[in-house]
Amino acid sequence: MELLFAFCVGTMTSCGVYLALRGSTFSVVLGLTLLSYAVNLFLFAGGRLMVNAAPILKTGEQITDPLPQALVLTAIVIGFAMTAFIVILAMRARADLGNDHVDGDPPDFPKAKRGGDNRS
Repeated sequence: MELLFAFCVGTMTSCGVYLALRGSTFSVVLGLTLLSYAVNLFLFAGGRLMVNAAPILKTGEQITDPLPQALVLTAIVIGFAMTAFIVILAMRARADLGNDHVDGDPPDFPKAKRGGDNRS
């Protein structure tokens, strides 16, 4: 189970970094959201993954640490608030600038040559 969690955290982190480095604000928001999910999984795995173990201290039974679960719940709430804030900022930038590029200035792409027009 730890190997599956490590693979999921690594995949989500790499996808989140890739999306956060893109040029449009929607990709940046998705990348930051994926990064926050990866951090939540990492924190959750930090409490030793146990199946059918209660987060309550009792003697003689399998127990798990409740602190990472509390940290993940707090991180989910904070992540949701920050995502809402970033989306509002992106909508405002789109309204003010007229595009959704991170810098506010989209790159100029060279026009493709049409077929048959290969004269230089």
